Amino acid sequence: MKLMGKAKGNTLYLSLCCILILSFSRNCFGADTLTPGQSINDTQTLVSPGRKFELGFFSPSNSDFRYLGIWYKNIPVQTVVWVANRDNPLSNSSGFLTFNDDGKIVLFNGTGSVIWSPHSSRVARRPVAQLLDTGNFVLKDAKDVNAENYIWQSFDYPSDTLLSGMKLGWNRKTGLNRHLTSWKSLSDPSLGNYTYALDPHGLPQLILRRGSVKQFRTGPWYGTHFSGLPTLLANPVFQPKFVSDDNEVYYSFTSTDNIISRFVLSQSGLIQHFSWNGRRSSWNLMFTVQGDRCDNYGLCGTYGVCNISNSTIICECMKGFEPRSPKDWEMLDWSGGCVSKNQHVCRNGEGFVKFTGIKMPDASVSLVNVIDNVKDCKKKCLGNCSCLAYAKLDINGTGIGCVTWTRELIDAKEVADYGQDLFVRVAASELEADINVKQKEIAISVAISVFSAAIIMLLIFGFVIWMKRASTAEQPDNDVSVRRVEDQRNDLELSAYEFASLQVATNNFSVANKIGEGGFGSVYKGELQPGQEVAVKRLGQNSGQGLREFKNEVILISKLQHRNLVKLLGCCIQGEERMLIYEYMPNKSLDSFIFDEATRPLLNWQKRSDIIIGIARGLLYLHRDSRLRIIHRDLKASNILLDSELNPKISDFGMARMFGGDQTEAITKRIVGTYGYMPPEYAIDGHFSLKSDVFSFGVILLEMVSGKKNRGFLHSDHKLNLLGHAWKLCSEEKALELVDELLENEFPVSEVLRCIQVGLLCVQQRPEDRPTMATVLLMLDSESMLLPQAGRPGFYAERCLSETDSSSIGNLISNEMTVTLVEGR
Repeated sequence: MKLMGKAKGNTLYLSLCCILILSFSRNCFGADTLTPGQSINDTQTLVSPGRKFELGFFSPSNSDFRYLGIWYKNIPVQTVVWVANRDNPLSNSSGFLTFNDDGKIVLFNGTGSVIWSPHSSRVARRPVAQLLDTGNFVLKDAKDVNAENYIWQSFDYPSDTLLSGMKLGWNRKTGLNRHLTSWKSLSDPSLGNYTYALDPHGLPQLILRRGSVKQFRTGPWYGTHFSGLPTLLANPVFQPKFVSDDNEVYYSFTSTDNIISRFVLSQSGLIQHFSWNGRRSSWNLMFTVQGDRCDNYGLCGTYGVCNISNSTIICECMKGFEPRSPKDWEMLDWSGGCVSKNQHVCRNGEGFVKFTGIKMPDASVSLVNVIDNVKDCKKKCLGNCSCLAYAKLDINGTGIGCVTWTRELIDAKEVADYGQDLFVRVAASELEADINVKQKEIAISVAISVFSAAIIMLLIFGFVIWMKRASTAEQPDNDVSVRRVEDQRNDLELSAYEFASLQVATNNFSVANKIGEGGFGSVYKGELQPGQEVAVKRLGQNSGQGLREFKNEVILISKLQHRNLVKLLGCCIQGEERMLIYEYMPNKSLDSFIFDEATRPLLNWQKRSDIIIGIARGLLYLHRDSRLRIIHRDLKASNILLDSELNPKISDFGMARMFGGDQTEAITKRIVGTYGYMPPEYAIDGHFSLKSDVFSFGVILLEMVSGKKNRGFLHSDHKLNLLGHAWKLCSEEKALELVDELLENEFPVSEVLRCIQVGLLCVQQRPEDRPTMATVLLMLDSESMLLPQAGRPGFYAERCLSETDSSSIGNLISNEMTVTLVEGR
């Protein structure tokens, strides 16, 4: 008792001494380091050498408690990345951080009680605490020649944030588990309900848990990425890293081009990646690791496969398996999973069914073997009655291995682009059935071939007629096609509008209600009921957009949901009438603003910048983030609609094309779109890809900066179009001469120059040289990212063509191609 009293007295004495010292001096410590005899109080901070991070006391929003934490120094929005005393807050501002007699960092409150102290078994002879530019707060021995031989570091004890260079995983020798734990709420950084950690068992994978219950997992690491998780692949923002050896197993990332980025585990259990947009002084949410409902752990139960592309029933049993409870399955409760149709195993004739494009089942109980011959993997699994499935594995990119599962398969998901092949053990009867099906398919194929050969002469006689029909721009419509559109409309649960009601809403499609017109027909403003204004797109009898485009637009846009895409409310198919009903955009289209000298002054630079970013985000959604991979093919200023707050919404999906699987490009003989926005490879050869839309976006961007149209651009000194003019000015370091004079020099020069350079990168001649939309957004948002030099734009000398005679395009386009020119409305 006497010893305890003495120790308590020493602690209190030390606390009082520090308080006295602090009352005489507020700067008794170095800028980034703290040594024995120094301390920081509630009004003082440590700042890293490069002034990137700051350590001190803070209070979360709507909280009076004080915490010791680390946040970004030069970011105006205080963003805390680490908290020391998460579960033991200070009730007032009397706390201070200092060293105790044992050379350990200690956080005291005003009464001398220890609030927090890092755990470490090592003792430093000359301890020094330092805040590094990485955001790591370290305790080290000043005499240690190894600069990174830390006694303790905050990177080993993360809060809810993973910074560049931090490790998420295990030290196999010490048992240290570095993992993220969510805050309890925005105002309470104490330990929340969610943890995000690396599970080292079996094949290592990252797992999100709510308490002890698994909520999500990445899948195992497959040499270059986690199985079925494209968001964590290498990208322009960061480079992932995964290490698994005798000492450690961990995941980390490194930010590229000095981009400030971080992963955060939110209070609701979302794993999100943010990057800092210095131009807008805000954090950009780049992506959420969990992509869709199929990422909910075990949604389809054992031996079930989740496929988000299915409309309602997203769970299916693996081949050779059936629902454990068919009644629950019918009620869309798939948690019971599936069971084998034949419960007997290890019988003659058994084998494996191959599943392709799969996010591998939970691998925490899998066994990993390094083998020389992949065929041995199948042989070994077949010879082990407890082996239920196997897969090939490229271990850390160094060699072929084999993964086997000895427990029920759970949490499998179809991911066509980023999945692997999985071989699942099934009974001989299932293999025989599969062989019979294949034999039938072969027999059918042979029969079709024979039949085709028999009628080939008839096809030759009809060849001339067929060619004549194929060369026309539009195929005749028929009742069967219309019925198919109606069936698909019903499947999509779109509202069906009667022609009579639309006739009343638009005042019998009066000229006074017409708000737009193009090759497809006319657009009318209507009011279906008080307060519900709509835009009615009515296809004309001689419309360049026929049944094919109409059906395309209905099917595609009804499945898309994004703030920068126009919303389709319904359609009307009645007799010869075909109409689409959209949300009404009071400010019409972008071209009516940007190319009109009366309205263009309303678009200051900030508003133009917001519109550019909005279009880019909508396009990125189409290319990458939607359930479909869509190429718009007719992106132009007249197809960008503006709502009441001038927010942009991409419209008119009649010419759009959907790509599936890993398809990235295609070719067509029917070219559709608008000259001035089409890239050369498409206008000349019919090649289109995601980079086609990037080219169109680049044209719009340069038009937004200059206030001039690309097609029809005239200059007294040369015959270049707007793209060539912009490239010429940049080559001569006169890029600011491109800027719209109506902006009256009221714009941030560096931001405008960056936009011009990004626009020129987008319109380069070669598609492979153009950036993706993900990179475009990053380049627009990041002031620190270095941009490459843009090459010569496509159609550099386009002004040699007649602007009034579209037939001159024949000089560039093969006579075999049909061109459908869709002019802006």
